[in-house]
This record gives sequence, C-alpha cells and structure tokens, in this order.
Amino acid sequence: MNEEPSKSRRIINSAAPVRVCDIGGWTDTWFAEYGAIFNIGVYPFVQAQMFVDDAETKKDRITVFAENYGERFTVDQDKVLAHSKHGLIEAAFSVMDVPQDIAIEVHLYSEAPAGASTGTSAAVSVALIGALDMLTPGRLSPYEAARTAQRIETEVLGLQCGIQDQLCSAYGGVNFIQMSRYPEASVSPIVVPNSIWWELERRLMLVYLGSAHVSSDVHKEVIKNLEASGPEDPRLVGLRAEAHHAKDALLAGDFKALADAMNANTEWQKKLDEGILGQKAQTVIELAQKNGAWGWKLNGAGGEGGSLTLLFGEPSFTKRQFADELSAALPEARIIPVFLSRFGLRVWESQKEGA
Repeated sequence: MNEEPSKSRRIINSAAPVRVCDIGGWTDTWFAEYGAIFNIGVYPFVQAQMFVDDAETKKDRITVFAENYGERFTVDQDKVLAHSKHGLIEAAFSVMDVPQDIAIEVHLYSEAPAGASTGTSAAVSVALIGALDMLTPGRLSPYEAARTAQRIETEVLGLQCGIQDQLCSAYGGVNFIQMSRYPEASVSPIVVPNSIWWELERRLMLVYLGSAHVSSDVHKEVIKNLEASGPEDPRLVGLRAEAHHAKDALLAGDFKALADAMNANTEWQKKLDEGILGQKAQTVIELAQKNGAWGWKLNGAGGEGGSLTLLFGEPSFTKRQFADELSAALPEARIIPVFLSRFGLRVWESQKEGA
C-alpha cells in the first residue's frame, strides 16, 4: 500500500481457534453420509487484520500478506485458481463479494504451525470470512460462516473436506456435532462447570510431531474403501460411538472415560489404514503412556507428521517429565501450549485515534 496500514480508513480484526481431539472424525464426510463428532476448540488461534481504503487511492485493490510464509500477493476477485498455493484464501474474496469501491490489505497469521492436523486452514478461512463479512450489510451467524468456509473448499475448489473443522473454529469451546445428512449438522456446545473446564485444560497437551502431516495417498485409499463399504461400515459406526462416549464423559467430569474414548477412537483410526498412525506418533504415545498419560488422540485424519492430543492423569508433574523425555527421544517434536477457547470466531473494528 502507498500509505501506512495504520493510517487506513478502517481496520477490521478477526480471530478463530483451531481444533484438537476430534473424536468421531471421518464421520463428518460425504461418504459417511451422517456422523457424530466431539471436538475441542483451542488457542493458539488464527488472526486476520484487514486495512480498508478507497479503491481509487491504491494500485492493487486486494492484497494479502501471509505472514507465516513471508509472502505478499495480490488477488483477482474474478479469477480463482483451484490449485493455487493460496487458493483457499483467494476464493474467499470471490465468494464474499468484496465491494468494488474499496481497496483492502489483509494480514493473516497463525500461531499454530501449518500442517499440524489441527484444522488450521479451516480457521484461516473462517477468520477471513468473518473479516470480509464486515464489509457488506448484515452479518453471518457462526453456522453460516462455517458453511461458507466449507463450501469454498468443496464446491469452489473441489477439495475433499469434512464439516467439523470449520464448525469448531466458528463456535469455539467444546462441541458435540451431529451431522444428520452431509453437510447439514447441528452443533451442541458442551457446557460444564469451570472446575471441569479448568481441569480439562490442565490435563490436555498438544504435541506437534515436527513436520506437516503427509497423508494424501493414505486418505485416498481410506476414502476409496469407505465409499465402497457405505455409511454403516463398522469402523464408521465405531467412530460415531466414541464421539457420544466422549460427550457423556466430559459432561460427567469423568476424565478416565474421556481418555478411554480418545484411545478407542485412535484404534478405530488405525483400522482405516495401516499408514494412519505413523512411527513418530507411536513413539509419542508410548512415551506419554510411560509418563502417566491416560489418553491419546491422533489429530485430524492421520498419516505421517501432524500432531497428537494427550490427556494426562492427576499429577501435573508427569506432563513436565514427559516434556523432558520427549526432547531427548524425538528432538524435532515440540509441545504447543493450548488453552480452551471460550469463544469461536471473533470480529471487531479497531477504534481510530481521535475518533
């Protein structure tokens, strides 16, 4: 931009959490037809900040700075490339119908590493849609923002995509999602006393395995098999059941039962394909179990790389013991601090100085 972004006419901010511990994942897809998913929205979150000016004062009408990649690029609202590196970002500007009389520069930043299997791309999409929604009359509900983000991936870009990641980013908190028929779903926030909320937060740990998940070949094989076997495949039935078990466990404040649901879900994931649980993930699970962890859940659809959600037992020091041993056993892995998100998508406008 020709002028400092801070001098722009309007500054719009948005933030959306990422997702961990997606019990029942894979049942939120078109080939599952219907599903049940338990997931947890957490910070670190994705941030979008949008600087808005008059179009006539700017050379490029839409500019994006993807801070994590150190890349700045312009967007042609009328030309969406499905296989573009930033296709998900570019498509949002077209779908959200950005007014022609304004110029915008959007900065996007994620505190979670790319490819961590925590629904980061969905959070980017939801945060960007929320910010762009401020440019036109009316406001999207959380459900509408999530559906718009999911529709961009599936209908505009033609990608394989479930529905749970976008819903978790839009709603935040802990949710039980029932998909009646793809892609329609109802979202039930799981409301618990603060003591249970704080205890869950204390026990949780997110471990990034040190590399982005590489899973395309595995996923193609899983989709092929599940498409052929249909929605009543025993593995899908088992995954749906564990989502119900996780919901019931947390509402009861029963962390051992929640851990059991996490572990059972991971076993069902392993039955989908032998490549779902990589060697690094197996190493982390064995080390965590040795150090007092009760539960472990491979985040996302699985494959090499990505991340794991761990649920530890009562003593807090066992988490620190695990962290010390992890750095020696798997130096490339790292622990990402997480906090349960009280909110989902948040959008607000900065107050201009002197306004």
